[in-house]
Amino acid sequence: MAHSHIHNHDHAHGHGHGHTHGHGGHSHAPADFGRAFLIGIVLNTGFVLLEAAAGLIYGSMALIADAGHNLSDVLALALAWIASIAAKQPASGRFTYGYKSSTILAALANALLLAVAIGAILFETLHRIMNPVEPQGLAMAAVAGVGIAINGFTAFLFMKGQGDLNIRGAYLHMAADALVSLGVVVAGLAILFTGWAWIDPAISIAILGVIAWGTWGLARDSVEMGLLAAPAGIDPDAVRQHLAAHDGVTAVHDLHVWPMSTTEVALTAHLVMPGRLASDSFLREVAASLEHRFGVHHVTLQIESGDDPCAHPCGADC
Repeated sequence: MAHSHIHNHDHAHGHGHGHTHGHGGHSHAPADFGRAFLIGIVLNTGFVLLEAAAGLIYGSMALIADAGHNLSDVLALALAWIASIAAKQPASGRFTYGYKSSTILAALANALLLAVAIGAILFETLHRIMNPVEPQGLAMAAVAGVGIAINGFTAFLFMKGQGDLNIRGAYLHMAADALVSLGVVVAGLAILFTGWAWIDPAISIAILGVIAWGTWGLARDSVEMGLLAAPAGIDPDAVRQHLAAHDGVTAVHDLHVWPMSTTEVALTAHLVMPGRLASDSFLREVAASLEHRFGVHHVTLQIESGDDPCAHPCGADC
């Protein structure tokens, strides 16, 4: 059942303010992936140690490089976990919105870590092309096979959190690792049967392209969120038209829509309603409609009578 918290008060210009939080029967707090993070960190830390040791024993730089990549993912998981915990902390002091936006920062940091990992793998790949060395294919395939199982299982734990950019970053890290491990398995088996050492760097380059594509999407989305752009699924013009269609509203201005976190959206707007005082039920209705249609969780509306031409000098469409 929807409910709202509304505060109406007058200020010097006689305008009413309504602040509402609409909840359409569900919580918009970040889902708890704490157990998934813990399992992922423990499993991947163990695999990093195993893969690095195997790389040293069998003389495979590909395994050592992949171990370094997996280490960056362990750090990324830890970072995302810390951010998800911080996002649940209540507002305090100067942090009047709480620490929800830490999930956006974590998503951006994860994209940067993925970019660093891509650079490290590319460097190793180019080195392997210029200095071809035939590794022990069977050992490569066996160790990488363990990596597929661990990274694939960890990615599965985060599969249901794709709506949260922070969780999506963790998922992409694990999915990318599983792809890298799959490539190492294929390369190891191919080298085992053909003896062609060039297969290893060739497959690495193909995998890098896949990882880079996912990293670019994550980086783009997190930067847009950091710049407080309206979420990709919300058209501000459509929101403006939706607000203007409510009974008694003649104009909408100072409309702002921005992400508070990777899962929550906020909106503020001024509604011009000549000769009408907005009731609490009207504000609840508008808030509920915004959440239902656009997924906006935090709504702040200022009601204006429209009799003061200086109230919004930039015009009704600003």
